[in-house]
Amino acid sequence: MQKESPNSYYVPAEDSIFLANYVENQKGKSALDIGTGSGILAKILSKNFEFVVATDVNLLALKKAYETVINCICCNAADALKTSFDLIVCNLPYLPSDELLDSAVDGLHEGTEIPSMIIKSASSRIGKKGKMIFLTSSLAKYNILIQLCESLGFTVNIVARKKLFYEELLIVECVRNT
Repeated sequence: MQKESPNSYYVPAEDSIFLANYVENQKGKSALDIGTGSGILAKILSKNFEFVVATDVNLLALKKAYETVINCICCNAADALKTSFDLIVCNLPYLPSDELLDSAVDGLHEGTEIPSMIIKSASSRIGKKGKMIFLTSSLAKYNILIQLCESLGFTVNIVARKKLFYEELLIVECVRNT
């Protein structure tokens, strides 16, 4: 059984703020925030995108996100969506764990099992010239995620890094090869 976060949704922390600062100048017609939590990324994307969708598996998180973004969908990653997006963002649940106790942070095996599922789901929803930007950590075997993105037809670059006391946060940008 999944245990919810103390506030019933992922409260923005240093990782969310780092990713938010990176994506705030992105522009386009449509954007998707996977695992929206509080909705901080979706809210920021709403300033520069005409259409923004926020998804999360946590209905309580979506209720919080709905305070600032109206297009909230309860689903796994992008599984319930049929449209494509110019930009997909995700603060991945990257902590290595043996079981899924908190879907906002637990990435399971080597911190890559849940992120891999999210990336696969998102990859089919990225438009022709679209891209995906996600945040991961040195705590996860992030090279596995990079290899997965490359195998799905993306050019992948680590575009920003932030050292913390116990880990290094990484922002990864995946651009669709057309």
